[in-house]
Amino acid sequence: MKICIYGAGAVGGLTAAWLARSGHEVSVVARGAQLDAIRRSGLRVKSGGAVDTFKVKASADAAELGAQDYVFVAVKAQSLTDVAGGISPLLGEQTSIVTAMNGVPWWFFDRLGFHKGKERLESLDPGGKLARAMPTDRLVGCVIHLAASTPEPGLISHNMGRRRIVGEPGGRNTQRTQRIADALKEAGFEVAVTDAIEKEFWVKLLGNVSFNPVSALTFSTADRLIATAEVKAFMVNIMREVLEIGRAVGVDANIDPEARIDMARALGKFKTSMLQDMEAGKSLEIDGLLAGTLEIARKAGVKAPYTESLFGLIKARAEATGQYR
Repeated sequence: MKICIYGAGAVGGLTAAWLARSGHEVSVVARGAQLDAIRRSGLRVKSGGAVDTFKVKASADAAELGAQDYVFVAVKAQSLTDVAGGISPLLGEQTSIVTAMNGVPWWFFDRLGFHKGKERLESLDPGGKLARAMPTDRLVGCVIHLAASTPEPGLISHNMGRRRIVGEPGGRNTQRTQRIADALKEAGFEVAVTDAIEKEFWVKLLGNVSFNPVSALTFSTADRLIATAEVKAFMVNIMREVLEIGRAVGVDANIDPEARIDMARALGKFKTSMLQDMEAGKSLEIDGLLAGTLEIARKAGVKAPYTESLFGLIKARAEATGQYR
């Protein structure tokens, strides 16, 4: 298949490399030093101690790549408006879009029963620009459970995990989901197909909303957060609020906070993506994780004081260093 990865960071770069390895025609939309390195030396992936190099077509301009069978959107939430403005040349009549990112997706309400699917997340999709550029009937949601990083431009370090969960909004899975699930399996990922992708996003969100901002505030790896009783208790309270928010709109993650912490504990000593971005001076993925969650809470009439406090703290920290937009 012809597959483009929009965003060649840690997750997007690993996706591109392994899909290329299994024989697909893969391209990436990238920018800056990452784009320069991929053009110069290929896309390099370190996994299991070995470094392999993959040649993929790379451009900052999607118009140079043409219509695709699948487009993976693998950028941080704060970059989605850029994607909306540039993705159209990649979309043919039958092109599917796979959203592979942290946080609440902009299409979260579209196939839910809550308010008959009429709600829209203004904090994530102001004016509906994303929804118009990437309509829900093209989408496959993809939840990522792996750890990767970009230690230098053009190099992806695959640190742990291979799991991906895919499914279409509202559980109406079609052949578009099965085809990409098969392709990801053949590429070396562990893939599950679900008819409740919103639930899977919410399970991941429990960890994202708690671990990511707290790790960035404290410059601590996940294992240290878990080992510090006061910090762990704070994160558990946030998880309880997020669970209540989800249930109020009909999405029950059905997981105990301690079990969700065990999922993070199994990854060992790792840096969250937000901590990596904080250390690198990059813009932080605050709205996609926290603003969207709190907007859902307001729509559902759920109070979330711990989550609100964390939102205020990480926003103030990021504004002080110019890392929030």
